[in-house]
Amino acid sequence: MPAGTLYRGREGMWSWVAHRVTGVLIFFFLFVHVLDTALVRVSPEAYDEVVSTYKTPVVALLEYGLVAAVLFHALNGLRVVAVDFWSKGVRLQRQLLWTVVGIWVVLMIGAIYPVLGHAAQDLFGS
Repeated sequence: MPAGTLYRGREGMWSWVAHRVTGVLIFFFLFVHVLDTALVRVSPEAYDEVVSTYKTPVVALLEYGLVAAVLFHALNGLRVVAVDFWSKGVRLQRQLLWTVVGIWVVLMIGAIYPVLGHAAQDLFGS
């Protein structure tokens, strides 16, 4: 590791990387979402065709990934605010990260049925 780096490959660096990656993924989702929504003004039939492709199990997995990205990005953003503005934040940044990861895991487990339930019904029947 280069001398003088703050994170040296530890949890803080990986949370920094994950925060940037999830931010970029969310941006691209929003870009595609705006484009497909704008399609309704050009051709309602094409819009209906595009939206019908969103009802597949593969897209359900992508939706679950989107939920994962948004939740992690939001929770980690709150951690970054705490590290920046709370006097004990820097000292507790590792514990804050593991708290974020724990909350994220619990919320992701809770999101399985609401997000993937219809895909499971399509694949395995009701």
